Amino acid sequence: MGKLDGKVAIITGAARGMGAAHARRLVAEGAKVVLADVLEDQGKVVADELGENAVFVPLDVRDRGQWDVVVSTAVNTFGGLDVLVNNAGIFRRESIETHSHELWDEVIGVNLTGIWNGTKAAIPALKESSGASIINVSSTAGMTGYAYLPAYTTSKWGIRGLTKTTALDLGQYGIRANSVHPGFVKTPMTAELGDNTANVALHRQAEDTELSALVVYLASDESAFSTGAEFIADGGESAGLPPH
Repeated sequence: MGKLDGKVAIITGAARGMGAAHARRLVAEGAKVVLADVLEDQGKVVADELGENAVFVPLDVRDRGQWDVVVSTAVNTFGGLDVLVNNAGIFRRESIETHSHELWDEVIGVNLTGIWNGTKAAIPALKESSGASIINVSSTAGMTGYAYLPAYTTSKWGIRGLTKTTALDLGQYGIRANSVHPGFVKTPMTAELGDNTANVALHRQAEDTELSALVVYLASDESAFSTGAEFIADGGESAGLPPH
């Protein structure tokens, strides 16, 4: 038996990186998964790899109409919705001095408003579940500040607040909401940053699969009393400065 037998999940940003890793792990644990992403070709490849327990739907998380299609696909194809993994995210590396308003709108739109859109669209279906879980992927940038990432850091802090309010408002329906805070994870999105792990206690990057066990835990009934909380997996980066 898998930890997620009988559960149906939506994962955004599921075409590559952590999102694809989460999709593979959730299916391996018995879930049926709707993969959603703007990267259609890559997303379809992952869904095809996972077989009959997965389907891909194009999604720009800023588009509320597309969100309605994703949720209805989960309900109509797999019979309901139990888990929403808001994983999609982008960053734009600029000083606050040179960071444009347009880039700000783009990052906040994807990283924060995208989660708002998904949560709003999923609530009716999640209310029908006997143990629903919303998992919002933030970052260590949601726990501290980072230079040259003003919009990204703001969005990731905002996810913490939105997650806590979601947990408080929806707890009456048995819907849980928690935020996950990865540190430096090796993904296509972070490739341009290089291997900057001097301030990480374990002195390495995480593989994109290393956060999936945490996502499975939060999606499963094993975490039934966990809501409104932050779960940090950052190799000790937020603990302080390690010896050099």
